[in-house]
Amino acid sequence: MTNLVTKRFVVRKSLIGKNVQFDFTNKKGEKITYSHDKVFSIMKDTLNTLPCWLKYKSYTATNNIPVVLRGEKLV
Repeated sequence: MTNLVTKRFVVRKSLIGKNVQFDFTNKKGEKITYSHDKVFSIMKDTLNTLPCWLKYKSYTATNNIPVVLRGEKLV
């Protein structure tokens, strides 16, 4: 498993199936750990309709994790 540390929430098409785990620190200083593959499986339907995903094959957020993921087990 690869661990990546970042200052934004990230989902990338190139990381699907690569068993990557992110440690994301939001602007409030809260640390959130998530499995990229688990997050992708939850967000897959939404991502496939977003212009950023279709054009750049990536989705990022700097303030917090998406609402659909809040309350879910992400690791």
